[in-house]
Amino acid sequence: MLLIKSLKEKSKLYNDPFPHWEINDPLSKDSVNEICNAEIANPIQDNLEYDGTRAIDGGDGKFRTGITDGGKAKKYRCFITQENFEKFPNLKKFIDELCSKEVYSHISKLIGKDLSNSYVRLEVICDRKGFWLKPHCDIKEKLLSSLIFVNPANESENLGTDLYDKDLNKVKTVPFKHNYGYFFTSGPNTWHGMEKKEIKKERRCIQINYVTFKTDWKVKS
Repeated sequence: MLLIKSLKEKSKLYNDPFPHWEINDPLSKDSVNEICNAEIANPIQDNLEYDGTRAIDGGDGKFRTGITDGGKAKKYRCFITQENFEKFPNLKKFIDELCSKEVYSHISKLIGKDLSNSYVRLEVICDRKGFWLKPHCDIKEKLLSSLIFVNPANESENLGTDLYDKDLNKVKTVPFKHNYGYFFTSGPNTWHGMEKKEIKKERRCIQINYVTFKTDWKVKS
């Protein structure tokens, strides 16, 4: 399993500004291709402007309180579910890895939270010109938050996620490198976001969460 190998051999803990891990090469080439080729609506074509959240179509951001379909912003979000996983066979295999006891048990030990009764949520993301994300802390229902970047277009490494201290001073940017990313667990002062930066074409990644609310993907016992 490629993911567990990357977790054990190609991840590194950083403690500033809060504990987080950076991880390299967790995705197969086929999974990367599915992320790159996923069809995701472009809000720019609908004359919508990013507002510092992912609920950009007038939605009220209810996904932040545990609604798995993304609230009213669903058409701009691509969650892998029972309804569409056949279009993403390799990402489904990746979800199966995340649900495996070997993987979630290893992550549990790293982050210090029990994932044995959790659910996996995976979303393919495509951020376009004008995207930004205001500093925020994730809801407590997100036991693990992770982004894995794909960057075949050689966008600037500066397009990664910005991490802030408790006073909202930016401390670092996790680099937007191909098949590279980070993960951490929710908690006080885990401030992160993305300041306004130049996206030439698109910023693609997957968002991975272990959550306490129900999704289509329950971890294995």
